[in-house]
Amino acid sequence: MRGRTVLVTGAGMGMGVLYAERAVQEKAGVVVLWDVNAEALEAAVARLSGRGSAIHSYTVDVASLEQVRAAAQAVMHDVGVPAVLINNAGIVRGKNFWEHDQDADIGLTMSINALAPMHITREFLPALMAQGGPGRVLNVASASGTLAVPRMSVYAASKWAVIGWSDSLRLELAAAGHRNIRVTTLIPSYIRTGMFEGARGPLLTPLLEPGYVVDRAWGALMAGRARLQLPWTVALGSALKGLLPQPAWDVVAGRLGVYRSMEHFTGRRP
Repeated sequence: MRGRTVLVTGAGMGMGVLYAERAVQEKAGVVVLWDVNAEALEAAVARLSGRGSAIHSYTVDVASLEQVRAAAQAVMHDVGVPAVLINNAGIVRGKNFWEHDQDADIGLTMSINALAPMHITREFLPALMAQGGPGRVLNVASASGTLAVPRMSVYAASKWAVIGWSDSLRLELAAAGHRNIRVTTLIPSYIRTGMFEGARGPLLTPLLEPGYVVDRAWGALMAGRARLQLPWTVALGSALKGLLPQPAWDVVAGRLGVYRSMEHFTGRRP
């Protein structure tokens, strides 16, 4: 990591700024912060500056392909191609599907959670491949991308898309001979941040501490692991869902609290 360039999306607050802070701790040469919130970015820059890494921030709405393209070109002009890309930005809407607004909820969730990681990676990947050096991509998915969760159908759909794309990209890079670039898919259950305020973890699945998730995700990223599921019950749930008939799994998931986990969701308040 020493001397390399790291780019983190959604870096103004929450998990994003923790990933950026970890990059600074690991002696990254340049840490690039992307966020739609200019004030949050300013605070993150102040928090990270003066600790050895050069900090560059860009106000970017990752839901806009036009802005993603412009910001990517600016980054490559200013600091070069990031060797590490952390696709962390995301939003969540917690309500029944028919209550979602098509633009503000469905369109925005899919644009930020599913399309943005693809667009951002597509902007940087050809240049990273051409350089031939080591590269790492971390795509933040969710346990809800492996299991149906009532009152989170659109979010679940976006994270299902991320998992399928991320793992396919990993295989494509290996098949094309670019084994120096590793793709890691992070699949956590609920994390104790304001984003999921009010959500309740299923049985034996406590809300995860942000620092713990960053530590584990960073280790998996540097090691080039294909997938990291947190906690262990996420992998168990996926296995049971695959083994049991759907009616039986619905009973089990209901009793474990999977299907009730968003009943008291409030989310981050303005």
